[in-house]
Amino acid sequence: MFEVRDDEPKYAFLNNKESKEKNRYNLNIELTDEGSELRCKSLNINGDAAIGENPDRYKQHGFYFNADNCIGCHACESACSEKNDVPAHIAFRSVGFVEGGTYPDYQRINISMACNHCDDPVCLTGCPTRAYTKFAEYGAVLQDPDICFGCGYCTWVCPYNAPQLDPVKGEVSKCNMCVDRLEVNLKPACVAACLGNALDFGVIENIPENRTQAKTEIPGFPTTDITHPNIRFQQTRTTHREMTRTDDMPLKYHRDDAQDKFKPVVDEKQGKERYWNLRKLLTSHESAHVIFTLCTQATVGAFALLILGNWLNVDAIVMLKNTNAFIPLIFVIVAISTWGLFKLNMHLGKPHRFYRGFNNLRLSPVSREIAGVSMFYTGLLGYAIFGLFDNGLMQFVATSFAFVGVVSGAIGLYYMYKLYRIPARPFWNHWQTGSAFFGTMLSFGALLVAAVSVCILPLASAGTQPLLQLLAAVMVIGLFVEGIGHIAHARAMQGAEHEGAASYYQQVTEYGKSYILRNCLLGFNLVLAVTLAMAGLSGATGIMFGLILVITMLVMAAFGRSLFFVLVIPTTMPGAFFWKNKGFVEHARATGLADAPQHGVAYERHHEFKYDEFIKTIKENSVGDMVKHIKWIFGK
Repeated sequence: MFEVRDDEPKYAFLNNKESKEKNRYNLNIELTDEGSELRCKSLNINGDAAIGENPDRYKQHGFYFNADNCIGCHACESACSEKNDVPAHIAFRSVGFVEGGTYPDYQRINISMACNHCDDPVCLTGCPTRAYTKFAEYGAVLQDPDICFGCGYCTWVCPYNAPQLDPVKGEVSKCNMCVDRLEVNLKPACVAACLGNALDFGVIENIPENRTQAKTEIPGFPTTDITHPNIRFQQTRTTHREMTRTDDMPLKYHRDDAQDKFKPVVDEKQGKERYWNLRKLLTSHESAHVIFTLCTQATVGAFALLILGNWLNVDAIVMLKNTNAFIPLIFVIVAISTWGLFKLNMHLGKPHRFYRGFNNLRLSPVSREIAGVSMFYTGLLGYAIFGLFDNGLMQFVATSFAFVGVVSGAIGLYYMYKLYRIPARPFWNHWQTGSAFFGTMLSFGALLVAAVSVCILPLASAGTQPLLQLLAAVMVIGLFVEGIGHIAHARAMQGAEHEGAASYYQQVTEYGKSYILRNCLLGFNLVLAVTLAMAGLSGATGIMFGLILVITMLVMAAFGRSLFFVLVIPTTMPGAFFWKNKGFVEHARATGLADAPQHGVAYERHHEFKYDEFIKTIKENSVGDMVKHIKWIFGK
């Protein structure tokens, strides 16, 4: 139990008083009923089995921030980092600010933010490893870094940038509400350290002393609709109509008088000149996701074309199955799928803990995507192996694997789409994400089959031309679907009142030339695919056009999918000139400032697969343990 000092100041203790029954979202503040099995249980803090005697132990608690009082001293950050032994390059609590006006009528609003221990924590439902738990004690949302395997999905879905992915350790950690202090009736360390009485803490909806407001909005704070955060604000001073950010995010906030709140709009502080920005675009840390999504969508599409075409007696596909190109084609699909899965797994902070990705099948779209794609790969591999044998039993087994592969591939791609529909990342939260993934599945699935077929089958044979024309027609459909999605997405983002508009602004400026190239290649590939679908592919000219199509399709995909990942702007809180400023982080890494830990920046890196730990885990757990774990996944 946390040791209370003899000279602990009075302001460090919680003020226990009568609480309301419901919060403003009409949810119970008392999180459990009397006699619930969740009560009277130890939190086992640092191995201590004692149970705290806080009278409000089972009520939802939250932070209160008075922006009028915050002087931007960062004492709350320091106290939090010191108590939790947080390295210099991450912070559970951060202080950023927005500013408005000009001298002498200049105004700055500081915002101190940590985890808001939300009523509906999307980190909990998103995490594939089940590293998050919302406790009945204080309503705290706690995370276990030892369970986390470092995928970082919680950092994507959280609107407030609360989970912190440590690139050095390869795991996420975050604010723990200082539950050890709460157990002995002390406020969190950040609150106790606040010099200006800007931060306070207590049962939610209980307005602290010397406060008059408990608002859920402040300039720069994302919408509360996503998670119902447990933080309340006071900001009584009149603000300017426009508040800007000092970090490099192209966003500012305009006051909407009709709704009496601030809305994010684009800040065109980077000008309108177009750039290529190829290095940032094609070498981002998310390149592994680029490769995985493209490889998986292409192989699912190719496998579905081959299997469904054969089952539906499509003449061109049946012909292909009876040629010497079919078996090599299947193994090329296996190789590409293997490469994609390998790149994704090695992108994890703890790649040797990949099996934990199935832990949250009941809630997480990431777990469901992993399960779907893994079963697709199993079906693909089983079909490739058993399809080599001619006897009836082996062919039945191969067909069964094919069915599993086709169905699981569809499920995997659906949840791949669902996991990117993130409200906290508006640029992704559009149906165009689905049209892009579906279009890629068709166009690159057909391209993969066509490319391998052309390398093996003679172009002059009777069945080759109908096959290539069919595949070109499938490519046309895929490219058309993708193109329509891009047009709709651009229109939606241009006029949006959220971070998606800022992403679009960066798309047409910072990456403007790359964006134009992607669009031109999409149009060119569509015209070329239509031509090949109508005229076929024959002779030296046909081979040349086919080769051009392969190259331009790959370039288009690399640029397009890379834009998808590098452009997204999350609904994070404002940063400062240096701290929590993406521009400074990139500068520090490029210039070597990140070598000095006092600058608070660490280099991104990939982590090794620790075979010794993986083998040790297998040896220490019996088959029975594994069966119990599977039952636990499904809630049994």
